[in-house]
Amino acid sequence: MKLSQFRYKLPAERIAQEPAPFRDECRLMVLHCKSGVIEHRDHFYDILDYFSEHDVFVFNDTKVFPARLEGNKEKTGAKIEVFLLRELNQEHRLWDVLVEPARKIRIGNKLYFGENETLVAEVIDNTTSRGRTLRFLYDGPHEEFKETLYSLGEAPLPRQVISRPATPQDLEDFQTIYARHEGAVTAPASGLHFSRTLLKRMELIGIDMAYVTLHCGLGNFRSIDVEDLSKHKMEGEEMHVDAEACRMVNDAKAAGHHVCAVGTTVQRVLETAMGANNNLKEFDGWTNKFIYPPYRFGIADTMICNFYLPLSTMLMLACAFGDYDMVMKAYKEAVYDQRYRFGVYGDAMLIIND
Repeated sequence: MKLSQFRYKLPAERIAQEPAPFRDECRLMVLHCKSGVIEHRDHFYDILDYFSEHDVFVFNDTKVFPARLEGNKEKTGAKIEVFLLRELNQEHRLWDVLVEPARKIRIGNKLYFGENETLVAEVIDNTTSRGRTLRFLYDGPHEEFKETLYSLGEAPLPRQVISRPATPQDLEDFQTIYARHEGAVTAPASGLHFSRTLLKRMELIGIDMAYVTLHCGLGNFRSIDVEDLSKHKMEGEEMHVDAEACRMVNDAKAAGHHVCAVGTTVQRVLETAMGANNNLKEFDGWTNKFIYPPYRFGIADTMICNFYLPLSTMLMLACAFGDYDMVMKAYKEAVYDQRYRFGVYGDAMLIIND
């Protein structure tokens, strides 16, 4: 398929700038792929009407850290934004980062963070046109350093989606309640709709919950610059699947129960770690899997999505799972007739494929 097939008109006012007052009370659209029926439910927690005992929800338990920092360049005092990507070396305090404006930063420059220059970093390498390696100059214990670093950061809201500045409340809102393993620079947004109350209700019903980890990167929000999708390369993201998740998913499949992927990141994990017999296998490594139509999924038969922006890789995966024509028809209805909220803080969609 071509990039232009995923372009649609989305008025700016349809993109949510704030989360729903309560996580599980956003609206829910339900797509029944076999019948073509589209339902509209008032609350996300109505999702439990479509599942029963021993069905399995698969969650991404990555944890977002406050990755965006504002600093100043030495001597000139020029304002610099640093976006932390990942820690390269604990002992030497080395981090892979993006900087803006990149043209002002050279190897050897020092950057200062905090009102009283709480933290100082030195640029030691240029990795890309925007990327740099920073060495933070800090002599204390590593945990103390991380605490200091994160105290200076803010929630890494995707600016392509949310145009307002981040607030301290976003550090809580832009995080799933089951986040455990730190490493993401953007949230697995479909999981933001789950509240503790909803998870407890699932437990009482007997729905099983499996957890995998994919540390979501900025590649999900980068624009695609090729019309031929087969030529697009996704950025690599670290992922992990343990034996317990495999057992739960494979037992559910064998018994004919639903396996629900909570978001596009989970789908990419499941399809990356799928064995030849369509069973889930243990995995520790990286994935750059890019899923777009046509694609045959092997594990999940249901999927929870957000409403994604035009031309995004997440929209392409949703169309691959739910049928391109049906998903795009649903999006048209969501924009103009039902006025759903789009983006990471928007409403949700359940795609049922069995």
